[in-house]
Amino acid sequence: MASHKTAIYSALIANLLIAITKFIAAGFTGSSAMVSEGVHSVVDTTNEILLLVGIRQSGKKPDRERPFGYGKELYFWSFIVSILIFGVGGGISFYEGITHILHPELIKDPHWNYIVLGIAFLFDGISFIIALKNFNKNRGNRTFWAAVKKTRDPASFAVLFEDAADVLGLMVAFGGVYLGHKFNNPYFDGIASVIIGCILAGISIVLAKESRSLLMGETASPQALADVIAMAESNPAIEKIIRHSSMVLSPDEILLILFAHCRQDLDVKELTGQLNEVKSSIQQKYPLFRQIIIEPG
Repeated sequence: MASHKTAIYSALIANLLIAITKFIAAGFTGSSAMVSEGVHSVVDTTNEILLLVGIRQSGKKPDRERPFGYGKELYFWSFIVSILIFGVGGGISFYEGITHILHPELIKDPHWNYIVLGIAFLFDGISFIIALKNFNKNRGNRTFWAAVKKTRDPASFAVLFEDAADVLGLMVAFGGVYLGHKFNNPYFDGIASVIIGCILAGISIVLAKESRSLLMGETASPQALADVIAMAESNPAIEKIIRHSSMVLSPDEILLILFAHCRQDLDVKELTGQLNEVKSSIQQKYPLFRQIIIEPG
C-alpha cells in the first residue's frame, strides 16, 4: 500500500501545480482546450485526495459497528472518483468544447499554451511512469487487462488511468491549439475539448465498472479456493466441504466461510482444535484470508 501512496502523492502534487499553470494560460489566451485541461487537473487533484481518504479509512480496525472492518471504504471512494471524472471532468470539458464551437473565438497568444502544455506533459509523464512501474510491479505475469480485472486495489489502476488520460488529453489539447493557430480556425480548439471530454468519459466508465465490482463483493480466485478446500478436506476431522463462500473486504483481506461435514465421533474440544489447525494452515499459505469461519455440520 505504501507504493500506491507514493504514486498517488506524486500525481497529486503534479496535478495541483499543473492546474494552476493551465488556468493562468487559459486566462491569457482564452483557449477552451486549456480550460478543459485545467478542470481536468483540478478533478484529478480532488480524486487523489479522495483515494488517500479511502486508503486511510479502509485501514481502520474492526469495531462493534463494523465487525468485518472498513476495507470497502477504499472501493466506495474509488467509485466516487469514477463518477467525478465522468460528471465533472468529462461533462465540463464536453460543455466547454460545444460552447466554443457554437461561439468560436480565436486564441490570442498560443505561446503560453505551448509552454504550459510542455511543462504539464513533463510532470504528467513522470507521474504516469511512476504509476505504471507501480502497477507492473504488482501485476506479475498477468496481462495488463487481466491485472486490471483481477486486482483488489483500485487505487493502483485509478491513478494509472488518470495519468494516461492526462497525457492523452495534453496531446489532444496541443493538437487543438496548434491546428487552430496554424489554420486560423477556432473550431479546432473546441473539438479538442470535446475529444478530451470523451477520453475522460471512457476512462470513468472503466473505473466505475471495476470499482463497482469490488464494492459489490468479489470472490477469491478459483485457484486459491480449490487449494483451500483441498487443504481443509485433508484434515482428519473434516470429511467434506459442502459449500464455501468468500468475499474481498479490502486489498489485503478476504473473508472465507467453509461449511464442512465433520466426523461425528469427535468431541467439541477435539473438533475445535482440528478446525483451528485448518485455519492456521490456510492462513500460513494464504495470509489474505485473515477472517476464516468454519461451520461444522
